[in-house]
Amino acid sequence: MVQSRTHTCNDLRKEHVGQQVKLVGWMENVREVGQNLAFLVLRDFYGTTQIVIETEDMMAAVKGLNKESTISVEGAVRERDSKNPNMPTGDIEVVPSKIEVLGRCQHNELPFPINRSREADESARLKYRYLDLRNPEVKRNIILRSNVVAALRAAMTAEGFLEITTPILTASSPEGARDYLVPSRKHPGKFYALPQAPQQFKQLLMASGFDRYFQIAPCFRDEDARGDRTPGEFYQLDMEMAFANQDDVLGVLERVLVPVFEQYGLYKRVTPAPFRRIRYNDAMELYGTDKPDLRIDLTIRDATGLLSGCGFGPFEGNTVKAVVVSGFEGTRKQIDKLCAGVEVQAGEKAYWFRYDENQEIVGGIAKFIQPLKEQAVEALGLTPGCFVGLTAGKLAAAQKTAGVLRSKLGALCPSHMDREQYQFCWIVDFPMYEIGEESGQLEFCHNPFSMPNGGLDTLKKAAAGEIDPLTITAFQYDLVCNGYETASGAVRNHDPEIMIEAFQLVRLGEDDVKAKFPAMYNAFTYGAPPHAGAAPGVDRMVMLLTGEESIREVIPFPMNQRAQDIMMGAPSLVDQRQLDELSIACTAEEEE
Repeated sequence: MVQSRTHTCNDLRKEHVGQQVKLVGWMENVREVGQNLAFLVLRDFYGTTQIVIETEDMMAAVKGLNKESTISVEGAVRERDSKNPNMPTGDIEVVPSKIEVLGRCQHNELPFPINRSREADESARLKYRYLDLRNPEVKRNIILRSNVVAALRAAMTAEGFLEITTPILTASSPEGARDYLVPSRKHPGKFYALPQAPQQFKQLLMASGFDRYFQIAPCFRDEDARGDRTPGEFYQLDMEMAFANQDDVLGVLERVLVPVFEQYGLYKRVTPAPFRRIRYNDAMELYGTDKPDLRIDLTIRDATGLLSGCGFGPFEGNTVKAVVVSGFEGTRKQIDKLCAGVEVQAGEKAYWFRYDENQEIVGGIAKFIQPLKEQAVEALGLTPGCFVGLTAGKLAAAQKTAGVLRSKLGALCPSHMDREQYQFCWIVDFPMYEIGEESGQLEFCHNPFSMPNGGLDTLKKAAAGEIDPLTITAFQYDLVCNGYETASGAVRNHDPEIMIEAFQLVRLGEDDVKAKFPAMYNAFTYGAPPHAGAAPGVDRMVMLLTGEESIREVIPFPMNQRAQDIMMGAPSLVDQRQLDELSIACTAEEEE
């Protein structure tokens, strides 16, 4: 065996009894039960083995040795009198003839118990991540991540894709998020940017004559953290196909991802291909979100015609949405908590009433609904015992709030949410443009390099004022699983004329396009193939497979929510000499 051992700590079984072996690992625990009798648990990457100390010499070798010291143990395997069915090696133990200390732990107290590290404060776990990762439960996620990445690589290669790496140092590009900038020493005052995604490079590969490209790509975006998104750095299965359309890309990803989820997922039920396709506008109307959790069988109903004139102030002149739930018998305290949670998440209030077993309208805003009882029962399809949640506001706000309400009601009602499965769907036909919240002007809604439905003719009609640009949809698609965006992609705009027309609608002329995207524009003038691609997120995918609620649990060395690596001390100050070399003057004051 390599590494000066004959077996790992997970290898030994009854058939090894009587053999002389050598094990190495960490001393997880030692329990003294007599003058020269102790039980030691040795742990390595693969598992644990019990070591029985029975002599004065061996006791002296471990006496005073702190937990988590690394040791080498040589000895004989024997069958245990008291077997441990919870350990794979629970039928045997090793009686040592030699114990050697390989790496001494110099700390009497650990920051947290290794096997209970997940119960520790997250700051402590991140600061001592190398200890946290010794916990087999924590390590298991990283092992699964490695296996998933290997499976994705094998599947993409089997589909005929070439793995090609693209640059990490590149030019800043307006792709929606803040760039991480890297100053250039040789070109003072100029900066590289870390890529938000390999978007332009993979399109250039298609223009270069490569037919199918993929890579497990690192992406860098200066974004705030949340439960399903880590700040700074993340990884995606980036892919692109030449001479391809939307159906081609969706088919490949369905063939690649379903087996991965079936093999490695916490849940064994996975949506079979082909996945359901839902238009963006329909998703917003039915589910109040473009990331619907289809494990929940509830849908949103429009109640504007029924209730906008019922006399209840918040409904007057607004869009009104309803979520009807049978079998929800929440107490008033639970309902108040539900509505408060919706308001915190959506920023808008939720309202409610019941249609009780006596076929009466009761609770919440019942007095405003009672005069419309018959119409409400018919329009909303109410049956005795139904709970009705309501939202109101401008269309987008009413939809979003109803979507949050639907999700929370689904989580509260087991009969309406089949949790133990992976429910996939595609959201398609995203809007090409939107009105920017800050600018108040027309902006790209998602990817500016997407092909609009209707092509050049549609863009020219919008420029001439014949159609509203907000009605233009694009060949953009998101893969959604259990309420999480799992992949995003599009059919690309490969025609320079269409590209210029698309950007002119957001007040960027031909010169701006050439200046901002010189390589892509010029490459496309030399004859580019129609192409399309997508990028499933690896981190989020593994989070779903493991059932973790925080994405940091599936990343080997994650940053905290403030984008700090508290283990390495990043970001950190640098000395003045380094700043001078880069022609940088630092004006920000040091944080305490």
